[in-house]
Amino acid sequence: MTDLTPPEVSALAGTDSVAHWTERYGHALMDTFGAPQRVLVRGEGPYVWDADGVRYLDLLGGIAVNSLGHAHPTLTAAISAQLGTLGHVSNFFASPAQIALAERLLAVADAPGGSRVFLTNSGTEANEAAFKMARRNADGPAGRRTRVLALEGAFHGRSMGALALTSKAAYREPFEPLPGGVEFLPFGDTAALEAAFEGADGDRVAALFLEPIQGEAGVRPLPPGYLVRARELTAAHGALLVLDEVQTGMGRTGAWLAHQHPHLGGGIRPDVVTLAKGLGGGFPVGAVVAYGERAATLLGRGQHGTTFGGNPVASAAALATIGVIERDGLLAHVADLGAWWRAQIAALGHPLVGEVRGEGLLIAVGLTAPVAADVAARALAAGFVVNPCTPDTLRMAPPYVLTREQAATFTDFLAALPHDLGAHQ
Repeated sequence: MTDLTPPEVSALAGTDSVAHWTERYGHALMDTFGAPQRVLVRGEGPYVWDADGVRYLDLLGGIAVNSLGHAHPTLTAAISAQLGTLGHVSNFFASPAQIALAERLLAVADAPGGSRVFLTNSGTEANEAAFKMARRNADGPAGRRTRVLALEGAFHGRSMGALALTSKAAYREPFEPLPGGVEFLPFGDTAALEAAFEGADGDRVAALFLEPIQGEAGVRPLPPGYLVRARELTAAHGALLVLDEVQTGMGRTGAWLAHQHPHLGGGIRPDVVTLAKGLGGGFPVGAVVAYGERAATLLGRGQHGTTFGGNPVASAAALATIGVIERDGLLAHVADLGAWWRAQIAALGHPLVGEVRGEGLLIAVGLTAPVAADVAARALAAGFVVNPCTPDTLRMAPPYVLTREQAATFTDFLAALPHDLGAHQ
């Protein structure tokens, strides 16, 4: 096959149809995702175009990744400039971008003195590192801490350690036995949480992993007061409180981190936060923020590593993304637009639209029938990208640059859905 330069690839992508590329996909890529819904060739702002020239409003943002939309000029310039200067070095060396990014993350996380950052390539890698930190938090008053707690509905990644923390049986069972010691508690059940820490067994809990808002399970915020009680219990028993903010962090909810909202976090300070997705605006980058010296020193020299994590290009992308969010006031925009949009959808009065959940621009439209896949397919045909994350839930995580006018076009789509769509389900 001819060795194609990027411009030639771009030109080729515009000469063939979605059907053509889909057929080639089926012969070249593993069937882990199924056939692609479309083959996309370019994007701009909150829009993408497929190989047939059809435009879509991207309300999923690469699953909460494309925080600045597509082809943002500041982000693309930062990546190009860094790649043209210094693209990659091993972690035997450091770069100014890597150091500056770690400093910025400590600042936005409001981390105390002694805190440190470990940079990764993805959210699952960040959670793998956090799992290893939990294993290092081993010595307790009741003997070795071997218990790790997570919640039913949790999604923390697909690699073996992160998968052990992910509750969905269909994801877990084909790969068992997984790393042991993980127990799943009922979602949002404070009494069950307290029971897990009762007696001597409470002192054998190494870590509690929580998402402030569960994304894959249907955008489910933890109930008020849950994180406060989780912090009290983990602190009392020497366990780490690990908050997975891979999907909710870096402005997605209208704050840098979801737990920084008083009604979600109650002012708590976790031991560890994991980040990725929107951190790089579309460029692969993740991070572990360890709060305070105790957490920051759990992984010592030679106990963890990464080839690409914290490379100069990824770090430059993340710095640019953080800079644009600050410069353009996007945290306030995300909070305002999300609140307005959720209210608009909830006010439709459509019999198929039930509960509207979420925070900022992480939004779920709960449907009154298990027709989310059908509605998502209709949305795609109408020019909207959304995700049926559960049979009765549509998830939206659009770019922060989305406008009210653009959001309203999807509200109009929902309003026009047939009222009897779920009648025969």
